[in-house]
This record gives sequence, structure tokens and C-alpha cells, in this order.
Amino acid sequence: MYNKIYLPSLYTITIHNIAFMESLNKKIALVTGANKGVGYATAQLLAEQNITVLLGSRDETRGKEAEAGLRSQGLDVHYINIDMEDRETFSIAATYIERVYGKLDILINNAGVQIESEIWQTNTTASISMETLRRTFEINFFGLVDLTQQLLPLIQKSEAGRIVNLTSILASLQYHATPGSNTYNTKTFAYNSTKTAVNAFTIHLAHALKDTNIKVNAAHPGWVKTEMGGKGAFLSIEEGAKTSVYLALIDEHGPNGSYMHEHSKLPW
Repeated sequence: MYNKIYLPSLYTITIHNIAFMESLNKKIALVTGANKGVGYATAQLLAEQNITVLLGSRDETRGKEAEAGLRSQGLDVHYINIDMEDRETFSIAATYIERVYGKLDILINNAGVQIESEIWQTNTTASISMETLRRTFEINFFGLVDLTQQLLPLIQKSEAGRIVNLTSILASLQYHATPGSNTYNTKTFAYNSTKTAVNAFTIHLAHALKDTNIKVNAAHPGWVKTEMGGKGAFLSIEEGAKTSVYLALIDEHGPNGSYMHEHSKLPW
């Protein structure tokens, strides 16, 4: 008597298989800190370009609420846990993206904090605590570098990988050293320094990948009406997302290793 051997039907395809097959024809993007503000608007604008967007958030409840809001508009957006102070979430996310999608086309390092002062036009250099300085660097810089390094093998599988690092005009050393510039009196030391470090990472990573099809750029969103932007901000969150989206979608002739606001370069 022969034992029966049951083989799965060729038409039995798991949800993950479907996602992987679809990803072969669609770009896959990850936006960190995307449950609100500029990150949320960036995720929305990318998804409107028929891109599958992974909406990174450290808060599951807020992340899933943001996901539901965008999916209700018919957009292909999926929550993914990314906590910039927990590198384990980076490796879990990398494993998940590889298993489900097989690649990552766009990484937008949007998550960041300014936790040292409620007043922007101040100088915190002489008084900032080491705890605040270290935590700001952990989130804005070390976490950003670590996440990018862990996801780089997946970005290298893209036909045209794009990495966009959210920075700020407050990262510009030239502006800080120039009396009368718009940022001269804004010396929030921890925040500014982390963004200057992000600019340095952008230049160095762009050089490391200069002979590949990956482009790396730094994006200044402008002074945006968000919780971080505070009083006086004049740009909408949609306007604040424009630079990130532009750099995420550039072709092979677009900038690389640049510090940009919309289509203009800023001084380092």
C-alpha cells in the first residue's frame, strides 16, 4: 500500500508571497517617524505615487491609527515598529522587509527630536545636560546611522535605491558662523549638532556608494507647522514633505551627497 503524498496546490499562495510578487513591480519605501507631521505627509505623498509605504512609528497605537487613516484613502501603507532608541526593532524590521518584500527602494530617515528647549532662539550650549545631549544624539544620529546600515543590504537590491536623511537649516555651520543669518541666534546645541552630524553622514555614505545606483541626500523640510516647529512656523506639513519626496523620486541625473531644500542646495 502506497502512502499518499500531499503537495500544495500551485494556486495556493500566501499573503507574503503575494506581497513579494507585487514588490517586484512596485517601489517599497520606509519612512520613520511617520505617524504624524512631516513623516505622515511624506508617507501619504509617496503612497499616492503608487509606492508601497512602510509607516515607521515607535508607538503601535498611533502607528496603526495613521495606517488606518491612509489606507481608508485607498493607499498601500503598512505600519511597522521602528523605535530609534531600540536597535532590536531595526533588525526585526530588516528581517521582515526582506522576507515579505525582498528589497527596499526608498529609506527616509525622518524621525527626530528636539528636547532641550521650548524656545528656538536661544543658546543651550553652556547649560545643556549630558543626559539630554546623549539622548538627542542617540535618536537623531546614532539610531539613524544604525538603522541605515542594517537596511543597506536591502537597498542595494533596489534598481535605484534612494536614502533621504532629514536634517535642518540649523545644521549649517556656515549660517551659524555668519552674523545676521536667519539661524545665527538659534543655538539649540544638541539638536543643531546632531543634524550637522547627519549632514556629515550623508556626505560620507554618498561617497561610499558613489559607484552604485544608490543616491544619498540630506533634506531640510523648512519651518513647518508641527509640534517641533513651534510658534512662528509658516509651512504646512504637506509643504514640509516636498523636499523628502523630491529626493526620494529623483532619477539617475538627480543630486547625490547634497544638502537640499526643495530644489536648492544649502551651504554646509
